[in-house]
Amino acid sequence: MAINLQKGQTINLRKEEHDLSRVTIGLGWDVKKKNVGFLGKVFGAKEEEYDLDAMALLLDENDKIANLGGEYALPSGQKVILVKSDVIYFHNLTAPSGNFGAYQNLQKADILRKVNGFIDNGEYIVHTGDNLTGDGDGDDEQIIVMMDKIPPRIKKVLFYVCIYQGIQKQQNFGMIENAFIRAVDKKGVEIARYNLSGDATYSNKRSLIFAELYRKDGGWKLRAIGEPLETDNFIEILKKYINLK
Repeated sequence: MAINLQKGQTINLRKEEHDLSRVTIGLGWDVKKKNVGFLGKVFGAKEEEYDLDAMALLLDENDKIANLGGEYALPSGQKVILVKSDVIYFHNLTAPSGNFGAYQNLQKADILRKVNGFIDNGEYIVHTGDNLTGDGDGDDEQIIVMMDKIPPRIKKVLFYVCIYQGIQKQQNFGMIENAFIRAVDKKGVEIARYNLSGDATYSNKRSLIFAELYRKDGGWKLRAIGEPLETDNFIEILKKYINLK
């Protein structure tokens, strides 16, 4: 039976109970429904969409990001940062290879084949793609962790979510409900879940550090964090984990 985590609670991930060679970290959320009123229904008013981005930071023994990767220049001239880095996000989908833009214009079944191909080719962290709205049941975004393949230099994997353009769109985690992070083993068995519903505590908070996987005594532990932050700029969050010169 899956463990329902409380904020700050830590559990051991036990190989004798679960197949931990592949652990999927699933994140999900719903947007609180607004009452659009009679006229809104008549004229087909749409629910506001929220774009939440799940990310993972791969940290060393000093809780720092050792590899910041490099830049990738798009045909438009725009530069994408942190490619082939220890920051897993929508522009750097896997470690160690990055695979920038790998899911562009692909359907779900094709993305799944891509993901499995990345794992077969030795990627140890794989982001399965950016869900722009949070629509649908189950996990809205997933990050797959190949526990046995993570290099020894990486001591911790930190998971967090940002609301894209949250300040500009006047959106915050107080408007989100049924938010959760869960860990699922290779066989699809849920190991643990941390539930978080939006309330006044999360008003004006646009980023949320959900949980962390970390090495301890030759194994791995999972800790629920639930720390909200005001910023919607993930670069601001990264500064804490970078050795600034």
